[in-house]
Amino acid sequence: MDLQLLTAKPWKAVRVDGSPTKSKGLYWITRIKHKAAIVLTKHFGFNYGLAEVAIGRCTFSLLKEALKHSADLYIAHNLAALPVAVLAAKKNNTKCGFDAEDFHRNEVSNDPKDIDVKLKTYIEEEYFSQVDYLTASSFPIAQLYQKLFPAKKITTVLNAFSVVKEVSLSVTKPNEPLKLFWFSQTIGLNRGLQDVFSALNFLKNEFIELHILGFLNEKTTCSLNELVVEPQLQKKIKIVFHQPINPDQLPIFAAQFDVGLALEPNYPLNRNICLTNKIFTYLQAGLAVLASDTEAQKQFITENPNVGFCYEKGNAQQMAVILKQLIDQPELLLQTKHTAYQAARSNLNWETESQKFLKVVKETLAS
Repeated sequence: MDLQLLTAKPWKAVRVDGSPTKSKGLYWITRIKHKAAIVLTKHFGFNYGLAEVAIGRCTFSLLKEALKHSADLYIAHNLAALPVAVLAAKKNNTKCGFDAEDFHRNEVSNDPKDIDVKLKTYIEEEYFSQVDYLTASSFPIAQLYQKLFPAKKITTVLNAFSVVKEVSLSVTKPNEPLKLFWFSQTIGLNRGLQDVFSALNFLKNEFIELHILGFLNEKTTCSLNELVVEPQLQKKIKIVFHQPINPDQLPIFAAQFDVGLALEPNYPLNRNICLTNKIFTYLQAGLAVLASDTEAQKQFITENPNVGFCYEKGNAQQMAVILKQLIDQPELLLQTKHTAYQAARSNLNWETESQKFLKVVKETLAS
């Protein structure tokens, strides 16, 4: 998928340190170094470059490559690239910035003693103070980082997508089932799917289709099937699994459905305050959004009340009530889809968010 994506782009991508299919020897050597560094940090701490090797398999090779390319601004998009951007900018006496897509120190755990938390906290403390700008992908993430780094001005730039012109608003026909859609790179049991499966058991007499897209293993399939506890559910409710597709095609594929599910849990902390890009895919596809009440998603729905609905995470009965309302009131479903579709084309898109980003870049370069 990377190759398909990059071929169509007007810019050049450079791969460093091999891959499982190309330069396999180099790939495995760097993997061993990376794993060894993680083990060593547990015993010797994060100095002497151990943290930089432990945070990413290719950190210093990426730095070596970055130094070959003179730039006015080096931008890092994940913690493994953060040291690279800072060190390359310092070497070339230019500027650097970081886009925080997540609250990184609490991506895996909230326990301050957890090695992943300690490593990521160290990287943030070491390098955030040296960047010339910080952006965050949700307002709650920006707020938390602002408290930790009060000297920094942090701008929220949402992970929105460009307007997908190929999508037209679909109209749900009478007597058709309500079509629900959820996707992820990998289908797992830690992303709220239990809620929707449990909700379906309250709606066993309704015609509903649940479409799930992503990589699925046999163990997860068995676990999901066990969540369908009512035999009668199989008669009216249809569950369909789809293989992953090119991300650029997701909004077009999703446009055939009615409701996009954003079923995020609230643990660890990052899951509670990140604003998943699922929501922006659903909006571009013209779907009504049904989101769990994580802090970030609840705030988003509060600010954009007509594009979807929020339910209390873990409360399958409340989710079922919302879905039943959409079944019984097709005009409400159509209006919500229409509002979502229009919002994605007016302001909840990358065309709008990119202006915030470019303003930050221009101010950084001018300072």
